[in-house]
Amino acid sequence: MRKLQVVTLVDRPTVTGGAERLAVQVAARLDRERFESILCASRRTDEPLLDAELAEAGVEVLNLRRGSKLDLGAWRPLVQRMRNGVDVVHAHMFGSNVWGTVLGRLTRVPVVVAHEHTWSFQGRPVRRFLDRELVGRYADAFVAVAAEDRRKMIEVEGVDAQKIRLIPNGIPTQDAGDGSAVRRELGIDDAAPVIGVVCELRAQKALEVLFEAAARLRTELPELKVLVAGDGPERERLEAELGRLGLEGTVLLLGIRRDVPALLDALDVAVLSSDYEGSPLSVMEYMAAGKPIASTRVGGISELVDDGREALLVEPRDPKALADAIARLLRDPDEAKRLGEAARARQQREYSLDAMVRRIESLYEELWLASPRRRP
Repeated sequence: MRKLQVVTLVDRPTVTGGAERLAVQVAARLDRERFESILCASRRTDEPLLDAELAEAGVEVLNLRRGSKLDLGAWRPLVQRMRNGVDVVHAHMFGSNVWGTVLGRLTRVPVVVAHEHTWSFQGRPVRRFLDRELVGRYADAFVAVAAEDRRKMIEVEGVDAQKIRLIPNGIPTQDAGDGSAVRRELGIDDAAPVIGVVCELRAQKALEVLFEAAARLRTELPELKVLVAGDGPERERLEAELGRLGLEGTVLLLGIRRDVPALLDALDVAVLSSDYEGSPLSVMEYMAAGKPIASTRVGGISELVDDGREALLVEPRDPKALADAIARLLRDPDEAKRLGEAARARQQREYSLDAMVRRIESLYEELWLASPRRRP
């Protein structure tokens, strides 16, 4: 096969966590002997660290700087590029999936891949319609990151099961971090129990449930600290919730951190309190760090870890059950260590970024070889 030109389409690429970060990592790791990688950002915000990473990896960057949903003219540079040699468009998340499918079919790109990174699958009839009748019908493949998401795409949205490809997420090898430095920075005693979460501050993450669990735990563990690394649209509401619960000195909203491995090393227990998830990168990072995990049993979480074997899982929206799981791990260091070590072994065995990239590369080549639109 000749080298294939691949455009990765995202809204706002970032060096921090989430689906956009994963898309950047995949684009940067495609085999340069087989693929020419281009990252197209439709609403780019400048990040010097990201630019340096992509340049080092040999990834070309196309910035559209779309100002709004109605800024149709901003798509012109991508359309021109698609008409001149692009073999694969790989879009990530709903908006990019829609635009990537429409523009890819109009310009007769041989392969269009849409990548679903999970959502609630509740309400939003327009989204369900577009996923089913546009993306699911006209993209060559619709990637799901978890078996539970695949089931919902079929049963809730009505997407053709034959179009859906299951490719679990993966993370790169992580360097060890210095948790004692983080504790010193934050003024936390070495003996204090510390739990935490790394996530974007969005309603999906149900952080108020974690806060209510912390309020319960604080009566037994007055030195408890809760570290929340990340930022997002829910910050103001969450700050108000902390005030209501009197947790201002217990829960620390740290904003975006560039030292996630060190932050995880500072934790005694890693937590996820979400209402829904697909295949969350944060949980994979907890696993890679060997942290004991207390998580809600939602979405693809049960595909990543087994309850009692690699984590403790509880039902969503149950702060008492979450508090009990966290307390159990804090009280029993031996069990916590056993779960953390088992989680690390499973992540290394099943959820590496390299394995994910190889699956995606194979998908590109399979679909291109089968495409009636492929160019010589």
